Amino acid sequence: MALKDVLIDELRDMYSAENQLVKALPKLAKGAINPKLKQLFSAHLEETKGQVERLKKVFLELGEKPTGQHCNGMEGVIEEGKDALEKDEEGASFDCGLIGAALRTEHYEIAGYEACISMATTLALPRVVRLLNSNLKEELNAAKKITAAGAPIMKQSALQLEKPKKPKTGKEKYSAKKSKEDEAKAAPDLNQSSSAA
Repeated sequence: MALKDVLIDELRDMYSAENQLVKALPKLAKGAINPKLKQLFSAHLEETKGQVERLKKVFLELGEKPTGQHCNGMEGVIEEGKDALEKDEEGASFDCGLIGAALRTEHYEIAGYEACISMATTLALPRVVRLLNSNLKEELNAAKKITAAGAPIMKQSALQLEKPKKPKTGKEKYSAKKSKEDEAKAAPDLNQSSSAA
């Protein structure tokens, strides 16, 4: 497969990711308790809509259609955001879960745009690079804003008293089971690398 084909696949992945976020961000904004966090999620929704439009311009530049690939990675990251919205936390601790989910989303996008920019640079596609750099800058800025807004929220959360643990939900039990399976699958490789060190 030629590099341009790989780039187009990656761009379609990013296009799908951004479209999924257009649907997910309003839910984070609605669910957030902290007004600053609500405002950040709402503002980033508008940026995300602009990023979708830039990606459409990228595809026009390349003479390709933007659709054709679903971003499974973003689907998983968004699912973690849904999980954070369903947590039985209160106040600042609840918002801390949303902050974590939002930062994972931003960093997933940052990695995707950096990969696409590297490929477009190698292929000498300066207009594509310029459009993608605009999206990347917005993602980096969004991550910084979320981190800055999160600092006082996390301090507030640290002051909250711990509540007695409630029985795990079915979803939490399933997640714990999968976590143990992940650990068991990785153990042979981890043991091998630690014995080599």
